[in-house]
Amino acid sequence: MVLLNWNGRSFLEKFLPPVIENSPGTRIVVADNHSTDGSVQWIEQRFPQVRLIRFDENYGFCKGYNEALKRVEAEYYVLLNTDVETTPGWLDAPLDLMRRDASVAVCQPKVRAYYNKQSFEYAGAAGGFIDSLGYPFCRGRIFETLEDDRGQYDDERDIFWATGACFFIRAKLFHEFGGFDERFFAHMEEIDLCWRLLRAGYRVVYSPGSVVYHVGGGALPQSSPRKTYLNFRNNMLMLFKNLPAAELWWKIPFRIGLDWIAALRYFLQPDPDKGKAILEAHRDALSMAFRRNEQWGDGGSNAGENVRGVVYPGSALLEYFLLGRKKFSELKFQ
Repeated sequence: MVLLNWNGRSFLEKFLPPVIENSPGTRIVVADNHSTDGSVQWIEQRFPQVRLIRFDENYGFCKGYNEALKRVEAEYYVLLNTDVETTPGWLDAPLDLMRRDASVAVCQPKVRAYYNKQSFEYAGAAGGFIDSLGYPFCRGRIFETLEDDRGQYDDERDIFWATGACFFIRAKLFHEFGGFDERFFAHMEEIDLCWRLLRAGYRVVYSPGSVVYHVGGGALPQSSPRKTYLNFRNNMLMLFKNLPAAELWWKIPFRIGLDWIAALRYFLQPDPDKGKAILEAHRDALSMAFRRNEQWGDGGSNAGENVRGVVYPGSALLEYFLLGRKKFSELKFQ
């Protein structure tokens, strides 16, 4: 198990002790992205059994994990945010699932909100999905609407992406598929990796027998224009990488148009910094896409078959805002 830390001492003080208590027999590693808040010294003094990997700069989420996992040998990796509260036995169900089914590359538990423990949490909830235009959402969370957990999503099922806050993955596949795309820095990298694995025929699965509680926004709060920028830029890059070429030519312009409407809403609210962040994200994503000698539209002709059932065939965005469909159960996958 690897926790990536950057100035997260307050989270470590609260959540690392239960991680250790609830994960008997598990090797725990903290990879530190050059923290300046005394995190490393606190771990050394309190928990010498925890292995520390120290970086001399902040590599961000993607490169931080890539570099850390080069130094960790295991059959399975559990990538856990420092702002996650674990529960007794939380490792059992996901790992049992992966052990009995070799086709499962990635798994996630149920993720509830730490400060409202009956509610699903934004980043993961009961498993991640994506719509036909590339907008991500979750069972239990569509855009800004969170559902309470009433047991409605207690079935184990295939999903499109697993939350990076608590990400179970086969170590061999993490390295074979190149880990996280370091150009992303943070946000959407887990969706991109899951998409690449799905295209290769592997499965991503939600395991409801495990529950964790996530604070969320530990590094970048939802209100941050930087978070808005990374989400929109990385989503666009992800589409360039994974969509079939036959879909790229019309989906990218259509997405840009929809995203500009979102930017206009921010300018009118007014929240001009977020509106500006979306425009800058498009500029930079297009620049990154076309300045590299890279083959885009690499999804391939069989991409649709490999993601059938975990990609929503309609537009969750338009149905959410125009038809008021704010719960996962209101979306029609068939």
